[in-house]
Amino acid sequence: MQNSVQPERGEWPLLSAPPQTPDVRDPDPASRPAPRPGALRASDSDRAKVAAVLSTAYAEGRLTHEEHEERLDAAMRARTFDELIPLTDDLIPLDRPLPSTSSPAGPTVDRTSPSASPDRMMAMFSGFERKGVWRVHRQNQLLVMFGGGEIDLTEATLEGDEIEINGLVMFGGLEITVPEGMAVRNETMAVFGGSEVKVPAAPPGAPTLVLRGLVMFGGIEVKLPKAVRKKLKKGGHTGHGCGRIDR
Repeated sequence: MQNSVQPERGEWPLLSAPPQTPDVRDPDPASRPAPRPGALRASDSDRAKVAAVLSTAYAEGRLTHEEHEERLDAAMRARTFDELIPLTDDLIPLDRPLPSTSSPAGPTVDRTSPSASPDRMMAMFSGFERKGVWRVHRQNQLLVMFGGGEIDLTEATLEGDEIEINGLVMFGGLEITVPEGMAVRNETMAVFGGSEVKVPAAPPGAPTLVLRGLVMFGGIEVKLPKAVRKKLKKGGHTGHGCGRIDR
């Protein structure tokens, strides 16, 4: 009878090594795979920035109407950066940051759905006002006779980078309030009347209000909101050649 020799503890041959159970109580951060940037979830702000790039490209003629609508729809449905990046990679350099959709001052512009027909504003022996939250057409027709009108663009959304108001002010007056950061170009003709623009110079490329038409025995006044006028007056701003800052 042969004596069987039992191996000492720890000397058993490793036929199948038991799986090592990780210590979930103290995981090693270095062992975790690094997240892939493109797989990160996109936020509403990220989608809005891409939409702003697409709208700018459409306004500049770099996208057709169909391309703009298709990409804008894809941007609104995107969930990750992998879905957002291809929508603009042929429009802007990859190393250029996306433009911000918010700014401390300046009008809001939405070029996506411009109106096909002009907006008509009229006051005859009466008055009208446009203020608060409203959309401003790119083309506007105006008639003020023996009355008055008030247009406030501070909370409005512009349908283009250039807004035109063309019409007749006769034996009446029109008051226009524009947000800070908006340019004003006065091309009206005056007969026994006049137009006064009390708005400082805006930065290059700023949205522009263009005034055209005839002012006869009446007047047009374009100014900034009262709070902005006070701020500029306190800072010693003197305005530009088109007018002055209200006192």
